[in-house]
Amino acid sequence: MKLYAKTIPHRLPDWATTATKIADLFEVEINDEHPNFQSLLEDLETEIEPGTFGVKAEELCFRLGIEISNPHLHQLVEQAQTLIAEIATHPDYKQLLEVGDQPDLNIADASTALTYLQWELERNR
Repeated sequence: MKLYAKTIPHRLPDWATTATKIADLFEVEINDEHPNFQSLLEDLETEIEPGTFGVKAEELCFRLGIEISNPHLHQLVEQAQTLIAEIATHPDYKQLLEVGDQPDLNIADASTALTYLQWELERNR
């Protein structure tokens, strides 16, 4: 599991690591199978709505001492475009194409959809 945070404490629990820092965001990777993390989830579990139990992200982040990021849609679209470009050049993706993988929608379709979304966002600014 990954979280994207604006700030993180100097010391994270042993089940959480800072994977990367992209622009002003920290990518925090959480080993969600670690017993200590599971114990924390049990402590934080509440009834979110009648019959539905879970953990609120806000409470988890508060306990971790991180400020979660809520980026603007425009920023998320830009990040998605960057990731799509990385996927398109990734050796594993190229290997799938070489062995004949032909999905109904492909990387170019995803990139085009994001471009249309960017145009719409810019038009509505």
